[in-house]
Parts: sequence; C-alpha cells; structure tokens
Amino acid sequence: MSEENDKKEKETKKIFINNLDSYQGAHLGKFLSNCVVGASQEDAEDDVESVDSDAPIKAKEGTYTIIGTLSDSQAEKPKWAEYVLDPNDRTQLLEHLAECDMVIYDITQSASDVDEATWAVEAMQAELEHWIGQKLFILVSSCLTWAKSKLLDPSTQRNEEDPEIPFTEDDYRRRKAHPNYKEHLSCEKTVIKCGKADKQKLVSYVVASGLTYGHEESVFNYLFKSAWLGQLDALPCFGPGENVVPTIHINDLAAILQNICDSRPKTRYLVAVDDSQTTLMEIVKAISSALHNGKVKVLNPEDALLINGLQQSDLDQLMVDLRMDGVYIKESMNITWQCETGIPEAMPDLVKEYKIARNLEPVRICLMGPPAVGKSLIGAKLASYYKIHHLTIKDVIDDAIKALEKSASRTEAPEEEEEEDDGKAQEDSELLERVNENRQENEGRLDDEFVTQFVKERLHWKPSQNQGFVLDGYPKTYDQAKAVFVPEEDIEEVEQESKDPQFDKAIMPEVLVSLEADDQFLKDRVMNLPEKLIQGTHNSEERLIKRLIAFRENNTEDATVLNYFDEMEIHPVPIDITKDKSKEAEQTVEQIKKLVGNPRNFGLSPEEEAEIQREEADKRILRETEDREAKERLEMEEQEDIKRKQEEWKRRLEEVKREEEESLEAQSAPLRNYLMRHVMPTLTNALVDCCKTRPDDAIDFIADYLFRHNPQID
Repeated sequence: MSEENDKKEKETKKIFINNLDSYQGAHLGKFLSNCVVGASQEDAEDDVESVDSDAPIKAKEGTYTIIGTLSDSQAEKPKWAEYVLDPNDRTQLLEHLAECDMVIYDITQSASDVDEATWAVEAMQAELEHWIGQKLFILVSSCLTWAKSKLLDPSTQRNEEDPEIPFTEDDYRRRKAHPNYKEHLSCEKTVIKCGKADKQKLVSYVVASGLTYGHEESVFNYLFKSAWLGQLDALPCFGPGENVVPTIHINDLAAILQNICDSRPKTRYLVAVDDSQTTLMEIVKAISSALHNGKVKVLNPEDALLINGLQQSDLDQLMVDLRMDGVYIKESMNITWQCETGIPEAMPDLVKEYKIARNLEPVRICLMGPPAVGKSLIGAKLASYYKIHHLTIKDVIDDAIKALEKSASRTEAPEEEEEEDDGKAQEDSELLERVNENRQENEGRLDDEFVTQFVKERLHWKPSQNQGFVLDGYPKTYDQAKAVFVPEEDIEEVEQESKDPQFDKAIMPEVLVSLEADDQFLKDRVMNLPEKLIQGTHNSEERLIKRLIAFRENNTEDATVLNYFDEMEIHPVPIDITKDKSKEAEQTVEQIKKLVGNPRNFGLSPEEEAEIQREEADKRILRETEDREAKERLEMEEQEDIKRKQEEWKRRLEEVKREEEESLEAQSAPLRNYLMRHVMPTLTNALVDCCKTRPDDAIDFIADYLFRHNPQID
C-alpha cells in the first residue's frame, strides 16, 4: 500500500499553455513546471517558492508537465517544456488537448489568440463524450474587459463609508469591455458557457488579470527601458496619471493558476490583482526614482502614439482606470505573494529582476596613464561600443557647475517653489559661491576637495549606475583615489582597520587599464598631431612637458595611484601603447574589449537599427555600383583590345599581301620578258593567221604554224 501511495504522490499531470515563447506564456509555464501537483493545498511552509527567470531548472518528482505552442515557429522549445505543437494544425492540436488534464489559454498578449482560445474550448466541449475524466480549461483574460464598467450606485454600496468601492468577482455580470477588448469579453462568456454544459467532463474558469509586471517586463517595459537608458529629461506619464491601474506580478498570477489547478474552486470567474490600487503617476514616479532622476512629465496620449516601441495595446492598458479587488484569491487561496503591495513598494526587487532578465549590468572602466597617451581617444571608442558614459574631468566639472547654476537660480523663485525645493537651491548656491572663489584663487583650477565631490556625484549618477562609465584619467594620486572610492562613512574605519579592503562597490571600476609609454614617444606623438588638434588643448609641447613632469612626480616606482587599486585587489592591466601600430589605437581598444567582455546593455534602438540598415543599404548599393562599373569598364577594355587586335591583324594581313604581290611581281618579270621576246611574237602571228583562215582544227593549225615558223629552224 505504501508503494501505491508513493506513486500517487509522484503522479504528474499535463498542462497545455499557448504561446510558450511569449512573456506571460514563458513565465507561467516555467513557474508551473516547477510546481508539485497539489502543493498549493499543503501548508504554507511547503508552498512553491518563486521562480527566478534565470534560475537553473531543478527536476522535481510529481511536478506538472508542460506542453504548448509557440507564437514564433522559429523559436526554440523551452527547456522546461516537454514538447511544442503547431498551432496551425488544429486536428493534431485537439488530439494533444485531449491528453492534457488542464488547458490554459492566455489571450492578454495578442488579439489573434482570442479566436484560437474560442475554438479550443468549443472543440473540447464537442469532443467530451469521447474523452475520459474531467478536463480543466482556464482562460487568462485582461482586466480591460471591465474597462467601461459603470461605477457602483452609491445608494447600493456594500460599504457606505468608502465611496470608491472596487469591483470584485461578484460584479462580473456587470462588466463592460474596452472597445478594443469586446472580442475578449465574448471569449470569456463562451468559456463560462461551455463549462456549464457538463461539469463532470469540463470545468472552465476565467481569470481577469491585472497588468502583469516582473522580470523582463512587458507592458511596463517602455517605462523601465526609458528610465534605464536615461536619455529623456523626465519619464513620460500618459495623461494626467490619476487613473488607477490594476496590476499583478507574473509569478503571483502563476501561483493563482496553480491554486486553480490544484483545488478547482467553485467560483468560476476570478479577479487576479494585487492590493496596490496605485495610479499610473505613482507607478511612473516609482520607476523614475529607482532607475532615473525621479522626474516625470505629463504626455498627451495622442502624442504617445508617435513614440517608437509603444503600441496602441500598451497605451490602452496603461490608460485603464479600474479599482479591482481579488477577494476570492485572498480569502480562499494559499498563495505566498511575491509582490502583494504592488509596483512602488516592490521596486527594488523589480529592478533586480529586470536587470537579471535583460542581462543589464553596468560596465565600469578606468583608463590611467600619462598625458597624450590616447586615453580620451580610446575612452570614446569604448564608450561608443559599450553604450556607456565617457567621463572626462573637464566635462564632469563643467556639467556639475552648470547644474549648480541651474539649481542656484531657483533661490529667486517664488516662495511656494522654494518650499518644494527643501532648501537644496540654497545649498547649491552656497556651494557654487565657494567653487567660484576657489577657481579665482587657483587661476581657474579647483582643489581636490571639489573635484572629488563632483566625480563621486557623477559616478553615483543614475545613468552611470545603470549603463556604466569610462573614467578618463582620474584619479591621478593615491589620495584622490581614496577620496573618490572609499565610502565617506567608512574612511575612519578603513584608516583604523585595514585588514579587509573597503571601497564603494557601486562605483569602483571592474577593469582598470594602465596605458604606458615613454616620454619621447609621447613628445613625438604630440609633435606629429595636426595643428588644429593641438590648438586650445594641453597638448602643446611646453604644456605637455609640464604635465609629464607632474605625472612622473605623482607616479614614482614606490608611490603611484595604482598602489591604491592594488590594495583594494583591483589589479591594473598594463598595456604598452608604443606597440600599437594601428592608426587610431584600434589594437588597444580590441585588447580592452577582450578584458571587459561583451556589452551588457540594451541592444540597438529602432533608430540605430534603421540607421545601420540604411548605411548597409548604401554600402551595398555603392558596392554594386562599383562592381557594375568595374565590369562595364572591363568589358569596354576587352572590346577595345579586341578591336585594336583586329585592326592590327588587318594591317599586317594587308602588308603580307602587298609583300607577296611584290615578290610575285619580282619573280614573274624574267618570265614575262622571256615570253615577250621568244614566244609571244610567233604565237601572236599564229593566232592572227588562225583567225583569218578559220581552219576546222584550230589547234592543229596553230601547232603547224609554230612548227613552220620556228626561228631556230629558220
């Protein structure tokens, strides 16, 4: 008996999920493939843990077996799926649906899935008499099928103290869909109807899901990506942002489906949302604060459609205004929530998930070396390749002073704005004043105190933290390095206890490159630069010598800025720039790329892809034109060569002919003379007499004449 019980415990069930390569299909399938059958009905301590999208697949006994379809026929089968089916072959698809215990159709990702889901549930209902056992059909629909539902009548409110009562599962018969989601609503009704026909054979559920978030993101990806890239002054909020957006983490949605599969509740229509009740403005502000500068601007929804990468369906979802409450799932389901309180509260975890799912990691590089060694050139190339920020000290100082001037100008703003500023404008104004005084005292230069402050702020700047940076030629001394990279609160501790290296891990470069060259090489290099590149820079011969002396004084064999990084166990990689024979340090750049590895940022933007495609098309057209012109030129040269050879042949042929005629003429002259002297006179007379006489036998007459008149005989 114990063996039979073990077999039952290890028994698995098969679930079909459509579009396993879509955002929702992939995460729902991965989550359920790691769920033990019936686990959600056990104690909370035995509940299924949340599944990281990049975590290794751990095979468990008795877990759900996943099969499904792919929206892209060229996509690879997920590792956690047993096999995939062709959605276009509905005969085969129906045969495999008959083998499944549960069928989950998600229609939130594409409107084209609505027809397939409707066909599937109707086809299953038609074939029930041929199937054994009870089948479970779950439709994952969108909360936008409620978008136009009327607010509750205050006179019939269940809670008169709360004028904004959310919709619950009990209100599903009153729901009215968004104009673009009427087919989704019709599909929901079909699923509920088919599930009522024969409950012993087919049980159907509709899960009205809030906007899903988490991992690589879907509908919120534009906001996350825009904030991460930091290319906008402020993150856009579509419309006033006062609309309440129902949301749910994708793993929490998967946990709800797991509960349905395990328990088969009596409630057939479920609302799947978290407890957040947050507005779009609150969500956008949370994303901007976590990944950008915290600024938000209101954007007209009509203008939002002009944004590349933002679809009408995305805008429809983000503009929805619904207060919904999943009462049943909270009261009757055993769920270990991952993000029960919504996006703003879970933002740190969501950012971490997003970075892992999208493989977004900052690339932090520091280039050290003497003046004129090529740090700026190499840094610019690396920044362009890795799509990170090239930080030169001049730019950092200039940008910091501009920011201070802009902030300080707000001290003259109205009192209301000053109160909102919380005194920052006054602080920046005082700092700007000290900076200007310091520059006047030092002939335009700044003390290390201000430079290190500006550098630290720029390294902690959100875009630098998101994408990364190339720090160009700074710090120059040991003390500067210590001031920049050691956390301020830990400086005293580091001085007292230096057993373990302590530094600010958020800004410490992961790759430190020391470009090396002798002074003579650097002087020769500067002397060979064009005059226009030297004017207005530090690379004049006189200033270069001064800078080289200062660099060598700060970097002796015993004392160098590199010692600090060695102490922190960030060991610099020396590269001898004198061995680079390429025109613009391409060899050195490639060497550093190998040290850093592949880019860890977003791929090309649509504009960049279009530009590259345009450049490739132009290059292809140019190459084809050049090939065609070369071919035509070759053909013309061949034709001209043939014509020239033909003319040469003709000329030579005529010359040979003339020479032959002259030769024949020279050879025939003695013969003609001989005939004219000895033969032609007698022969002529014979012919004349023959003509006069006209004998019957002319030949015999001429022969006889020649014989009789032969001069020798005479």
